[in-house]
Amino acid sequence: MKFYVGIKPNAVYETFKSQDEPTQESHGKQYNAVIGPFRTKRGADFMAKHGKGNPHIQHVNDAERIAKQYA
Repeated sequence: MKFYVGIKPNAVYETFKSQDEPTQESHGKQYNAVIGPFRTKRGADFMAKHGKGNPHIQHVNDAERIAKQYA
């Protein structure tokens, strides 16, 4: 299982996990966009909570690195 962050139509970021890579067919009705995969749930949760509009978190690796610093 890998962790992803889905962006819902109302611009809410939500962490979810999926066995397979999300596609339009599998997750398109739930999310407008998907970010990931993340190596850790901590990184995905950090992106979901602090990533929206944050210029310091532009990539999955940024979220993973910063989340680890604040763990």
